[in-house]
Amino acid sequence: MLKLVFSLTLAMACASFAVADEADIRKVMEAKLGTKVDSVAKSGYLGLYEVYADGTIFYTDEKVSAIVVGGQLVDAKSMKNVTDERMRKLTAIRFGDLPLDRAIKQVRGDGKRVLATFEDPNCGYCKRLAKEMQKLDNVTIYTFLLPILSEDSVRKSRQIWCSSDRAKAWNDWMIDGKAPAGREDCDTSAITKNQDFGRKLNISGTPTLFFGDGERIPGAVPLARIEQKLNQVK
Repeated sequence: MLKLVFSLTLAMACASFAVADEADIRKVMEAKLGTKVDSVAKSGYLGLYEVYADGTIFYTDEKVSAIVVGGQLVDAKSMKNVTDERMRKLTAIRFGDLPLDRAIKQVRGDGKRVLATFEDPNCGYCKRLAKEMQKLDNVTIYTFLLPILSEDSVRKSRQIWCSSDRAKAWNDWMIDGKAPAGREDCDTSAITKNQDFGRKLNISGTPTLFFGDGERIPGAVPLARIEQKLNQVK
């Protein structure tokens, strides 16, 4: 049995009113949330509108008399998680817009399939993912160093970036536990820029993966799912 937890926040207006269209809903929601609304669209369920703001999906009715915060909308017939599916679309990017020159590049086999990851060197889930991805072939992997956990993460990221063989230094640490011990005083502006870029993309945790079609998947994804997604992207 699927258990869903809804956090329902009532947002009653001072006077009863009907919001005429999506533009009006955007205006009212921005005032209530105190942040810019990126998009408003009909959800197709229960007359609710989907409001995407600050990396979060909210739901509201046409009068904005109530706001659903943190809820997952599920199609009762198919049991498809509508919210999850929409988040993947709303947070997708253009793969070509990624600053690939600021990533550690590894090419395996023909390298035709592409994958980008944002990772912290002290992230346990990232280490598990790195070990799993050793089994991938015919892929080009771009690893963006994104130290967000600690100052030690920043130091290790700098040492890895300053290594003569960045891919080897990364794999030595993430897979074999051999800590980087080299210099960290080279040009490490790429790491600072990655941190700024990560905030721009609302990346709040590592690892975060981006596939060739721009779809974002957070977390240590099972290898089978990575393979499936890589094969789907032409």
